[in-house]
Amino acid sequence: MAKKKLTPMLEQYLRFKEENPGCLLFFRMGDFYELFFEDAEIVAKAVQITLTSRNPNDENPIPMCGMPHHSVEPYLSQLLDKGYKIAICDQVENPKEAVGLVKRDVTRVLTPGTVVEDSNLKSKANNYLGALFWDETKDAGGIAWLDFSTGQWSGLHSRREVELWQWMIKINPSELLLPQGKKVPSQYNELSAQVTSVAPGAYFDLTASKNRVLEMQSVADFESLGLSGKNELTRACGALLTYLEQTQKGDFGHLGEFKPLNLSKHLLLDEITERNLEIFRRLDGKTGLGTLWHVLDRTMTPMGGRLLEARLRQPWRQLSPIDKNLDCVTFFFERDQLRSDVRHALDSVYDLERLSTRIFLGRANPKDFIALQKSLSMLPVLQSCLKEQELEAAPELRKIYRKWDGMDDLTALLESALVDSPPPVITDGGLFKKGYDAVLDEFIELNEHGEDKLRKLHEKELSANDIPKLKLGFNKVFGYFFEVSKAYKGQVPEHFIRRQTLVNSERYITPELKEMEDRILSASDERKSLEYKLFQDLRERLAKARDRFLFMADIVAALDYWQGLAEAARVNEWNRPLLHDGMEIEIKAGRHPVVEEAMGASNYIPGDLKMDKDRRILLITGPNMAGKSTVLRQVAILTIMAQIGSFVPAKSAQLGLADRVFSRVGASDNLAQGHSTFMVEMTETARILRQATKRSLVILDEIGRGTSTYDGLSLAWAVVEELSSRARGGIRTLFATHYHELTSLEGKIEGLRNLNIAVKEWKGDIVFLRRLVPGPADRSYGIEVARLAGVPRGVVERAREILAKLEEKSQDNQSKGAVERASQTLLPGFGAPPIEIPEELVEHPIITQLVDLDVDGMTPIQALMLLNQWKDMIKE
Repeated sequence: MAKKKLTPMLEQYLRFKEENPGCLLFFRMGDFYELFFEDAEIVAKAVQITLTSRNPNDENPIPMCGMPHHSVEPYLSQLLDKGYKIAICDQVENPKEAVGLVKRDVTRVLTPGTVVEDSNLKSKANNYLGALFWDETKDAGGIAWLDFSTGQWSGLHSRREVELWQWMIKINPSELLLPQGKKVPSQYNELSAQVTSVAPGAYFDLTASKNRVLEMQSVADFESLGLSGKNELTRACGALLTYLEQTQKGDFGHLGEFKPLNLSKHLLLDEITERNLEIFRRLDGKTGLGTLWHVLDRTMTPMGGRLLEARLRQPWRQLSPIDKNLDCVTFFFERDQLRSDVRHALDSVYDLERLSTRIFLGRANPKDFIALQKSLSMLPVLQSCLKEQELEAAPELRKIYRKWDGMDDLTALLESALVDSPPPVITDGGLFKKGYDAVLDEFIELNEHGEDKLRKLHEKELSANDIPKLKLGFNKVFGYFFEVSKAYKGQVPEHFIRRQTLVNSERYITPELKEMEDRILSASDERKSLEYKLFQDLRERLAKARDRFLFMADIVAALDYWQGLAEAARVNEWNRPLLHDGMEIEIKAGRHPVVEEAMGASNYIPGDLKMDKDRRILLITGPNMAGKSTVLRQVAILTIMAQIGSFVPAKSAQLGLADRVFSRVGASDNLAQGHSTFMVEMTETARILRQATKRSLVILDEIGRGTSTYDGLSLAWAVVEELSSRARGGIRTLFATHYHELTSLEGKIEGLRNLNIAVKEWKGDIVFLRRLVPGPADRSYGIEVARLAGVPRGVVERAREILAKLEEKSQDNQSKGAVERASQTLLPGFGAPPIEIPEELVEHPIITQLVDLDVDGMTPIQALMLLNQWKDMIKE
């Protein structure tokens, strides 16, 4: 359809649509938001509402859909979840005062990374907007991320691009800003759906970024922000601020102080370790039951839940903050009644951080104010739970108690201002209590009791004048009036003004009646208008107190964090760990908290483990299903729990601080990236070998299982040797394997010790004892495990026959090609082709031995000894 045939309103719509490319345009028309053309078709299908037409009888009808403005939030939430961006075009003038077309403007652009409404957010999770910039010429880059709903933001500068992408995976932003042309590396392809490409010159310009950051933070230089000499990180910060300018169309000064991430203060967990240890998600990608987060989260508030998430992503690596937090957790752990009282009070505290943000941005509704009032009323209750004389054992709690801000003034203000159940829309009126504003009280009185006032005026005129049948009436033409029968026409007082003559009566008004009529008829509109203004004034007063809200939000979050860990410890019977600067680890009666939750405490068998200078590398053997992986993960998880200040599931635990925890467990492929199971395994192993330090804790499970037996064994062997030789004494490592040949390394590699998961045979069955005991496993029990797993009986019996013959044949290591012949007999097609030797080399003794060599029947030690013998022969 030609543009000239469109109405002025649709032309206005298309102009805003053109100014906001890539956005669905929600166009305010009266009490509705309307969408047209392709936007209407997209939205109608996405949120399942009716698609109509603006001009159904035309040859080319214009698609159209819409929804009431007061119920638009659920639709916006669905669209944001699907990754759409939404431009909100509001009426910016009163339609009653408009001359011609009502003025409209885009007041904000909603994107997945900039929402602040609770309906679009997970209460206990941050919602990050991220930006990444990498400078190929300088081989340096930076990432920045902010939670617009709370105002917190941070960043990281690095000279390793892969490190930036690893952290971005951990942060998992809802939206990621990248310069146009920048692609997400294939191994991090899961971020692609969140990417928003922006013009590098407009968003990542260095000079503009510096100016924006300095202005936003109200500082004169970058030193105080930790950005000095970090131009790439500054560019990423500038991109975030530019994006907010483009989308928010107003002030976003609620952003707090920029705090770059200090890696030296935290135990580092890469995204692979988080996944393998199932800290936030199970290996199948699902959240909830089966994760460490689910076991630990006993917090009662959104702020406490987000603090727990932050601690789990970045545990401490210094004793001081760990011990201070353990003292606070111990305080609540030892006081069941106090903890119960605190939990009860916290249950009535809403999200102070996000409430204060919506108030500051002018997006708070009346229910937000009620939630704020209820939250603030709990602050004195929480403080009363803490007795200062009892806080000596918990210095952090004592510090909080002395800095407490009860915010009584704001609580009283809100209690005096708003009714208990206000309407959802600000402009509907009915928000404020009587007594808050004298003028408003008059409007409320007229609005609610106007009829009573008219009746009293009627009674006043009856008693003052001798007119027995004086009536009070109303119609739409004349409004309120007094009606007098013609029989009493001569008794009408002078202040009565005739308005209408009827057959049997006359109708009059009085100045007082007219004034009261005007006030009654206009009271409703004037009340709504005044209440809107009072609401804005109240919002402004509260917005100025944002710093106080955030201060107390941090305190409430800390209290919630400590009591939550104490509650989890009390419910699950955990104990306080002892952390130290040494390298030793000693756990007595340790349990895996997630497995125990799934199995039940009565079904879980605790185990002991010790690591010291003589036991730096623990080589763990045993059959599948015996619990090797559980033991490995258990040690890693207890370390992480301890370093967030939590009690741990063990009778006692003495843990040397770790700077990093690496976990390579399980078998998985990544077909989308073209990576096989073995490739993924080797990539993860390579990262560990390159990044692990003396203070690291390494968890390795089944290295080399994704390739041929001898390739895998050789790699596993070499990895063990590398870990034992690193950091002047070896890196603390738990290494589970089915390669029993590795157990011969005990005594040859310093600090390596064999352990196995105890198994007992009983009446033809195997019983998993789930206990670590010294020494190597005597056998793999693979066939027995297959039977337990339900493999058909005939297959199991045949496997036993094949195993018996293979073991019998492999005993004769001097017999030429023993295993080859056995494998050819038992497994057709398995044998290798004969080796052809050049004539000039046939008689060489080494060649002769090599031809006759039974490779499959040799142990690795025998192979090394033979190679050494050949080396000596060559020298001779």
